[in-house]
Amino acid sequence: MNNCINQYYRCPESFVDISQRGSLSENKGYFRFGEEIVYGRCSGLRLSDSPGAKLEDALQATTRAGQEIILPFDLDEVVDNLRCERYKRHSPRHTAMQATLASAYYFVRPILPVAVRKHLQKVRLRNWDKLSFPKWPVDRTVDELLENLLLTSMRAHSLDSLPFIWFWPDGASSCAVMTHDVETALGRDFCSQLMDMNDSFQIKSSFQVVPEKRYSVSPAYIDSIKRRGFEVAVQDLNHDGHLFRERKEFLSRAAKINSYRHQYGAEGFRAAVLYRNQDWYDKLDFAYDMSVPNVAHLDPQRGGCCTVMPYFIGDILELPVTTTQDYSLFHILNDHSLDLWKQQAELIMQKHGLMNFIIHPDYIMETEEKNTYRALLAYLADLRRDKNVWIPLPLEVNRWWRDRANMKLVETGDGWQIEGQGCERARIAYASEQDGRMVFSWEPRVSAHVSARVPGSRS
Repeated sequence: MNNCINQYYRCPESFVDISQRGSLSENKGYFRFGEEIVYGRCSGLRLSDSPGAKLEDALQATTRAGQEIILPFDLDEVVDNLRCERYKRHSPRHTAMQATLASAYYFVRPILPVAVRKHLQKVRLRNWDKLSFPKWPVDRTVDELLENLLLTSMRAHSLDSLPFIWFWPDGASSCAVMTHDVETALGRDFCSQLMDMNDSFQIKSSFQVVPEKRYSVSPAYIDSIKRRGFEVAVQDLNHDGHLFRERKEFLSRAAKINSYRHQYGAEGFRAAVLYRNQDWYDKLDFAYDMSVPNVAHLDPQRGGCCTVMPYFIGDILELPVTTTQDYSLFHILNDHSLDLWKQQAELIMQKHGLMNFIIHPDYIMETEEKNTYRALLAYLADLRRDKNVWIPLPLEVNRWWRDRANMKLVETGDGWQIEGQGCERARIAYASEQDGRMVFSWEPRVSAHVSARVPGSRS
């Protein structure tokens, strides 16, 4: 029951004692925990088929026995249900007619003008702003849930502060990554200019290339990206929208996709159009994936992982897409300002999370779009300078998060220290309560392996 909290915070297990009360319901459904909508099995509560219904509150059924927090649900199960979008299985299945229309659309999509695609997509996405779950424009349900339970555990243990391993290296306040999905030959040929723009702000990025059918991917093209310090990742197989449609076909395609991973020397993967089935990811031979939106109201496949932090799906690390794609911003919302991206960034930074941007070289060739993108790069550069936001390549996030997952916070005679590979970049942070909310403090310039003070306790 404590596993997801310990993984998230990397805090001493002895400070978190959470258990489950009674037998859980056979069926799954939506309920609340305080203000957060969650999904799963629960003991003693009436569950709902819809997140928009009046939901019963599991917080009211939560009890304490000494230092132990007793929940009427399995915390790890509920968190997995959100991150892996298992609540979507409660949604109506696509009809045969919808599947046929989708196949027809992706068959003709390569020859459709953007104006036609925009119209069809707006029809498909109508009433997106009426969806109550996940929360728009950023869903932080998992982060809020774990934060609230950590705070409850601190109160149960009478702790003024609780040590944990800070989320990002070198005391960075948050993280941002820039990614580019290359969809056409025109986009491929624009990548050099895009790298010039990125380099003018000292922001490196990853390029997700489609291995088959869309355009040729030469060794020289791959080398031109890597030679400049950028990253290459694999994007789907042929971008036809069918990767996850049928299990047998997926297995065949996954084998080819994995071979391109080795051919390109890539560590990361992204599925076309952000289609996904996280239960099948064990067949993908990649270190990390970037196919799961935080909230997918403006994507063809609805849902969302409800967190702004990386998380593991088996052996694969998920780097969720936490901001709106450029195509959706420009062509669905008809917005060329930074307002939405800034709003999302602020919400993510409040939880010290990951800002993951998708900018297509195919959609920023015109003057207005290029100006918007330059403004975004300038904004991120300001965040790096003024708020100590870390802006690495996705592969660097993957390596850091894996190192952090294996680090341990060890109590010594006069404090705490971090042990494990990469600990020289890690920082000991402290969670404490202020006006009923969790606040964090850390020492960005103090080496992680140096002992830190022991957290105080209330009398």
